[in-house]
Amino acid sequence: MPAHETSKAIGPSGAPFGPPLSDRGYALLTLLCLGLLLAFRLVALYASKVDLVMDEAQYWTWSRDFDFGYFSKPPLIAWVIRAMNEACGVSEACTRAASPILYTLTSGLLFVIARVLVNARAGFWTAIVFATLPGVSYASALITTDAPLIFLWTLMLLFWVMLVKRQSMGFAILLGLAMGTGLLAKQAMVYAVLCIACHAIVSREARQALLGGRAVVAALIAIALFSPNIVWNAEHGWPTAKHTGDNMGWRAPYLHPLALAEFIVAQFALFGPILLAVFARGAVRHIGRPEESNKTLLLCFSLPILMALMIQALLSRAHGNWAATAYPAATVFVTAILLEHGRRALMAISMALHLLVAAFIGIAPAFARNWAPFEQLEFLRSSIAWEETADAVRKLLSEDTYGAVLVDTRDLTAELLYYMRDAETPVYVWKRRPEPHHHYEMTRPFVGGTPEPVLLVSLRACRTNITHHFDTVTMLPRVQIPLVRNKTRTLHACALSGFHGAN
Repeated sequence: MPAHETSKAIGPSGAPFGPPLSDRGYALLTLLCLGLLLAFRLVALYASKVDLVMDEAQYWTWSRDFDFGYFSKPPLIAWVIRAMNEACGVSEACTRAASPILYTLTSGLLFVIARVLVNARAGFWTAIVFATLPGVSYASALITTDAPLIFLWTLMLLFWVMLVKRQSMGFAILLGLAMGTGLLAKQAMVYAVLCIACHAIVSREARQALLGGRAVVAALIAIALFSPNIVWNAEHGWPTAKHTGDNMGWRAPYLHPLALAEFIVAQFALFGPILLAVFARGAVRHIGRPEESNKTLLLCFSLPILMALMIQALLSRAHGNWAATAYPAATVFVTAILLEHGRRALMAISMALHLLVAAFIGIAPAFARNWAPFEQLEFLRSSIAWEETADAVRKLLSEDTYGAVLVDTRDLTAELLYYMRDAETPVYVWKRRPEPHHHYEMTRPFVGGTPEPVLLVSLRACRTNITHHFDTVTMLPRVQIPLVRNKTRTLHACALSGFHGAN
């Protein structure tokens, strides 16, 4: 739909959100606001006292070993981290920097999508609303697989919008490229197939866009791009597929109403209570009168994902961020509704709340180690002082000659591999079962023939299910590592020698 036609559909162009600007004016204003927000987030990363959390440290270790797949995820996150480290060095801030950059680029893409579907004014507000969503503010402070996924998902959405509007083979090719690259970011990109199918079912325009071989071309390109990861999985016993199946966890009993409630509450926190309420009300009203094709498109790329994950949560569990791909389209939909109906108060209250959250998330990590309220936050207590923990292990290593460090959990393994990245002593993980259950059990399990003695370090007491496999066990003094105020982390250690097999 041309921009001027849609403008009439959503009300006078001046409306209650200030005097109208030209398209170029809105574009420049969007660039300015997003640029300032990005600068704030990059400075906040530099000032942050929060160490890499386990997932981030694990992704960093992946980035040291270039491959087409890893135990639980496709490879793109590792490639992104490696590129950032090569560009600005290995540090927490540089490792995380790709995240706010990618979310800023995603907001810019949403400006373009909303400009095509509504108008430039809606594009500006959509970009700002998305960039300040609580979930985006939180995700921008960490480097996770969602950052490249959401960028590529939004790029895919833009190409789908243009394919529907133009029915061009060129946009079908671009759609396939975006989908295939997105699959290399995270398995959740497969939701695009569900969304496109839903749109094709309800929209004649969408069905026509898939004709003329365009659907086949897009699908073949996507599969071709993703095929290296498929080959990697086949060569390694399908670890990513098994991990995904374990995450779904469909086991009796199949009704978990509390898990569903937790998932819904998480969506209010991530998208914002006002925006999610507006989305739900707008979706119900539009389903009853689907004559507005652009809103139908947006709902097809948001509502099916939320519904599918609500079913997943009811059957087993669903983490809140699993619905992240629903929110680019949902943001355009909600912003268009708020502009259409002139909901200045709702927009202002929502923006104020989200900006407060964004400011807190940006500023608070700089004081993570000495602000009293953080004592009660388990997340922060588990994401600080890992460098000090690594220093304690280094000190233990300096007191004797050890052939290896043995660790009993994935979390501690990931943190030590990052914060002891310059140490010469190799780090191995104890494999508890024949089948590997995480990346380090697959890539660096402790095996016979490892040089001894071995330094076992743990955040719990040295486990007898490990120590009884050795002839000699020497308990070492525990180390107390300061965390927040009077909280500490206890590091247990013992020297092991005489390994006689894991069975």
